[in-house]
Amino acid sequence: MRTELIKDILVSQPDGREITINGWVRTKRESKNLVFIQVNDGSCFASVQLTFDRENPGDGVNISALENVLKPITTGASVKATGKLVPSPASGQAVEIQLTQLTVWGEAPADSYPLQKKNHSLEFLREHAHLRARTNTFGAVARMRSQMAFAIHSFFQERGFQYVHTPIITASDCEGAGEMFQVTTLDLEKIASKAVEAGAKGMSPEKAAGLIDYSKDFFGKHASLTVSGQLEAETYATALSRVYTFGPTFRAENSNTTRHLAEFWMIEPEMAFFDLTDNMDLAEEFVKYLLNWALTKCTADMKFFDERIQKGLIDTLTHVVNSDFARITYTEAVEALEKNAQAFEFKPYWGCDLQSEHEKYLTEVVYKRPVIVTDYPKEIKAFYMKLNEDGKTVRAMDVLVPGLGEIIGGSEREADYTTLLERIKTLGLNPEDYWWYLDLRKFGTVPHSGFGLGFERLLLYVTGMGNIRDVIPYPRAPKLADF
Repeated sequence: MRTELIKDILVSQPDGREITINGWVRTKRESKNLVFIQVNDGSCFASVQLTFDRENPGDGVNISALENVLKPITTGASVKATGKLVPSPASGQAVEIQLTQLTVWGEAPADSYPLQKKNHSLEFLREHAHLRARTNTFGAVARMRSQMAFAIHSFFQERGFQYVHTPIITASDCEGAGEMFQVTTLDLEKIASKAVEAGAKGMSPEKAAGLIDYSKDFFGKHASLTVSGQLEAETYATALSRVYTFGPTFRAENSNTTRHLAEFWMIEPEMAFFDLTDNMDLAEEFVKYLLNWALTKCTADMKFFDERIQKGLIDTLTHVVNSDFARITYTEAVEALEKNAQAFEFKPYWGCDLQSEHEKYLTEVVYKRPVIVTDYPKEIKAFYMKLNEDGKTVRAMDVLVPGLGEIIGGSEREADYTTLLERIKTLGLNPEDYWWYLDLRKFGTVPHSGFGLGFERLLLYVTGMGNIRDVIPYPRAPKLADF
């Protein structure tokens, strides 16, 4: 049953040998006595052409049997084809297969198969997420996602990092924003019924809320899906020196936009004995490595994205790879933005959170290259970031790239126990939820840093796709969990 992949066949010598392929029909067309079928198996962007000449079918070909099999073949049908690998007279391909045998694994009736040979909108394809990987666009996105995942592991493994699997279920909120999906085995309908009954008897809503007893829940306390593996990764960085996580994270943010997902993947390295400068160096090296991988190892798919999805994409990525990233402080960034404040919908001021329009302006107009912004006001950054000596800013860093804005966010982490504890209390978090995290500062604390890169944001950048829901196989968003 095992057959050759089309990506290997297309670079083979047309030596007349007999080969067998499996795949899905992209097109079938007939011209007088000739039949041409384009078959793709998803292994590469290109399809292989099957040909059948009714006047010159070749030795041993059962013409009648082959004609019967050809009749029901339409776009989307799955087939097994056997034939001779010969030179192709068609432009754009070196080889083709002269059919000798053909089997239809599964038909795709034209009156019901959704993906006919025509342009489908991305909105339409989202409604058929279970089939969209068969299109040129989403086949290319899927291959790029696979390649980028492999490149991420290659980058860190080549540099002595250990891959750590951090928990998906957690009792602590890394970001402190509270936008987390709750995990519970409590009978919510039963609790609601008791609350209604208690309310009818005069119990106040505040007291009725006390009917929820988390001590009887599976974990014995309030638990949620993680928004980040960073805190747990830090525990391993303070033992193994350099680690990284790469896994799913969840955010219960009710944002139905082209930039938000409820379930997404994050890459989060954590490094002991790294200060902010070391962190920036690694982040810049990481971005360049990934983009260079896409440009050099995914050329056919990148050409498609450049021609059909976003014109100039290859030039944009090449420019980033060849640039030295500018490094400026948040204060310097705001000063540059305030010089042209009238150009922005959101007016810049010291203390504001930089918006996408600000980030693009810095990279595309002011510096015309990637920019790393450091030393943000502590009020707009997470509790775990190391406080600067001025008491107003933290050693945070955001990597901004032309055409996208922020692609990486990170910081040097607070290594002092007393300072971190006070920061947790100031933000209204419960120190008891972070006792183990505070322990890292009690016992053998070290300077350490890390950053996070949203995998889907990376994929938006390297593919040129405009909606984050189109770079993950099955998007999860408000009111969207059907597939």
